[in-house]
Amino acid sequence: MNVSNANELPIGVFDSGVGGLTVLKALRDVLPHEDLIYLGDTARLPYGTKSPASISRYACQATQQLQQRGIKLLVVACNTASAVALEALRGQMEPLPVIGVIEPGATAAVAARPGGTHLVLATEATVSLEAYRRAIHAKDRQATVIELACEMLVSLAEEGWSDGPIAELIVRRYLAELDGQSARPDSVILGCTHFPLLREVIESAFDDGVAIVDSASTTAAAACDMLASMSLGSRRSGGGSLKLLATDGATRFARVGGQFLGHDLSANDITIVDL
Repeated sequence: MNVSNANELPIGVFDSGVGGLTVLKALRDVLPHEDLIYLGDTARLPYGTKSPASISRYACQATQQLQQRGIKLLVVACNTASAVALEALRGQMEPLPVIGVIEPGATAAVAARPGGTHLVLATEATVSLEAYRRAIHAKDRQATVIELACEMLVSLAEEGWSDGPIAELIVRRYLAELDGQSARPDSVILGCTHFPLLREVIESAFDDGVAIVDSASTTAAAACDMLASMSLGSRRSGGGSLKLLATDGATRFARVGGQFLGHDLSANDITIVDL
């Protein structure tokens, strides 16, 4: 790759649906001069119910679309794809750098609370894969990891019910399942890209001393560090562009995606692609 030409290529962001838009928003916040191109494989979500072989195949097919459009970095903004297909994607994308959401979150949690007890709030698929447990223990063998599947929080985020009594009750109902576990968490990892929308409600359920680790912001910080280390940052002074791609459902993508990005979208803002 010619670095002088590569600096102005976009960052590619991939997710099975719209949840990865929290990562995209975090990227825009820390890298405002970068062009971004996002692809949500909405025709085949959820990935969590598929076999590992299918997840890897779908992820490689979808990200090939981004690769063909020309990118300088791939951010896998999907916990399931990060857990199952990251190495396959790195092989496909080589020599382009590839970042997943799990490693940055695990690194941030261990740095914040070494030797601590880490509570991972995630979807059933991510919990069953134990990807955060493995990532944390690879960095800190003394750490204790508790994983809790909170599937309904995904629906809350997509409906825009990210605060108020309904969200509070559901969060506390899930946390009540931990009553039989004596270890008090030192950190809480938001292990689903939907969950940063519910951060305030989740944070309010814990003591002030508990570190809340946001997989969106930690992944954006890792992308920022990666670009700096490879001297691949954009040299423009103005704001970067944004292109949104999906494999189905432009109207729903726009409705839900606008909540994630914090501004209105229309179906015309979404380009439907065929894989």
